[in-house]
Amino acid sequence: MNRPAHAFLDFLLLISVVCLPNSLRAGGRVACNTIPSKILARSIPYCVVLPPSFDEDKARHFPVLYFLHGLGDNEQFFVHSGAWNLIQDMRDRGELKDFLIVTPEGRSSFYINARDGNQRYEDFLMREFLPYIEQHYRAAPGRTNRAISGISMGGYGALHLAFHHPQLFSSVSAHSAALIDKLPTFLAGTTPDSPRSRLLGHVFGNPPDPAFWEQNNPIAISRTGNLANMGIYFDCGDEDDFGFDSGARILDKVLSSRHIAHEFHIYSGRHDAIYFAAHLPASLGFHSRSFLK
Repeated sequence: MNRPAHAFLDFLLLISVVCLPNSLRAGGRVACNTIPSKILARSIPYCVVLPPSFDEDKARHFPVLYFLHGLGDNEQFFVHSGAWNLIQDMRDRGELKDFLIVTPEGRSSFYINARDGNQRYEDFLMREFLPYIEQHYRAAPGRTNRAISGISMGGYGALHLAFHHPQLFSSVSAHSAALIDKLPTFLAGTTPDSPRSRLLGHVFGNPPDPAFWEQNNPIAISRTGNLANMGIYFDCGDEDDFGFDSGARILDKVLSSRHIAHEFHIYSGRHDAIYFAAHLPASLGFHSRSFLK
């Protein structure tokens, strides 16, 4: 997934250059810093996209959208990609409510606790990161003011975290999430040194452990999770390079069979920059509407 991720950055960097004057006139800013983590035994970089009203009204508290980047990217996704200009343009048109967008560095963690126990990224997010952000950036309290989203690996992480912790998140969205129904099928014919095995090996074991995958698989969690009161949006391209559209269709069927309300789309496109850039506004608008409820 590195090539599409970097292509996405190049594509949106061009948008950034074109849109920069308008975004400067519109206001708002991005704050980047680090948080020391005892759980991960290192400092974790993060960035927060702040609306103009954050500095204009010091007494105001804001909903928070946690946005998880894809493999090959980092916490500065909204900074160096130009996506923050898209956000400002949507705000200028009245399409987004004022809320914070927070992106932590995730490396290749898939945003879960690794099988070997060495990198407990999910524990870090739940026990250290969310409380830190919400104490330091005037977050509005409660589940109704907290949402999560992501792209590719980050889409997997967003769905996993929301489905695993439905008491914490009121809405979730994902673009081209790394959804795999049956891991042995996904890895059929591969070796431990194959790109697909290496892609998952840092977190799920090498060779990847099917039982551990199933334990953390958003599709598996969705079959029994308490998701009735959660806003759910996800989409995928019909020619996804990794076949994640198949997993997305299965998740749609599971949710539909349980009569869990959700919004799902298969659009024309691949697992690449053009697809992500075209559909990011949909999830941002989805969360903005959810925060208004």
